[in-house]
Amino acid sequence: MNRYEQKIARMIAGTDTPADFILADAKDADMAAGISAMGSRRGGAASSAYRPRGAYLDDIRAMLEQDIVDIMLVSASNLEILTSEGAFEGSRVQPAIRANDSSELWRGRASPYTTQKSVPFRSAALSGAQARLGLYSLTFNGDAAQDAHALECFRSFREDAHEHGFSYFLEVFNPNEGRIAPQDHGVFLNDMIVRTLAGLRQAERPAFLKIPYNGAAALTELCAFDPRMVVGIMGGGSGTTRDCLELLYQAQGCGARAALFGRKILDADDPLLLVQAMRHVTDGDLLPDEATCLYHETLAGKGRRATRPLGADRRVTEACLLDGPVRAEVTG
Repeated sequence: MNRYEQKIARMIAGTDTPADFILADAKDADMAAGISAMGSRRGGAASSAYRPRGAYLDDIRAMLEQDIVDIMLVSASNLEILTSEGAFEGSRVQPAIRANDSSELWRGRASPYTTQKSVPFRSAALSGAQARLGLYSLTFNGDAAQDAHALECFRSFREDAHEHGFSYFLEVFNPNEGRIAPQDHGVFLNDMIVRTLAGLRQAERPAFLKIPYNGAAALTELCAFDPRMVVGIMGGGSGTTRDCLELLYQAQGCGARAALFGRKILDADDPLLLVQAMRHVTDGDLLPDEATCLYHETLAGKGRRATRPLGADRRVTEACLLDGPVRAEVTG
């Protein structure tokens, strides 16, 4: 078994430790925003401000070689390229594909998609998929007809997954249409997740969840409801290095056992160093502020300067983290 399979097996058996915390690099952004999802080009004049596909694939290859993350989530098209060149041969990293799409994630330049209610659909086919694990996403908006349609699509996917021996993890987004007040997103999401899973037999259930962090109270409630359910968090926006590491620390303290970060890793000055710092935090070796300082020290030791000075990068800027009960205050 690869590292992810070993960790999830221990979680199912109830014998996992903090060292089994699952880290995933979400490199599936090409299915959300096309060219503009590839991250800013790092140096050099070019026709676009964004990196080309080759540079994005190079980042994936480097992350696999580093061998710290447990899951590499990519689009089916990029997995085909990586598999054909043997990138996962002998690797302990689990490949995964985005198995469905969700229209509120579309961020096409000059488009109004993000202001419209989510529409579920699937681009990737499970027949011929080159990974046995994938991500399925749902968005509930408190609209009975739309939410029921999303659940019908989810049922169709589960039947397809069963037919093809395909395992999945379930991503549930916050509402994107405005019917639910932002301060109520956490409790609404918890109820919708539990009612969605209540009708599923064990064989139909996701391997784990991926949800936004809506504060310590909401996450603690969900994790405590059913300790057998493995809850993971998504990263959201880029933020500061401290934001990234603080999110891991607070979520793990609430009972989360996985983190799947995209932009926080992609937009870092050094994604590989950031992932090292993330692992230091989840393993309990360093507190978020300590890991942030180590990140800057190591970056400077490589002769590189961070985009943000250390003082600014040690700040917690994301609102959902500011009231966290386990947050250590920055000093100095």
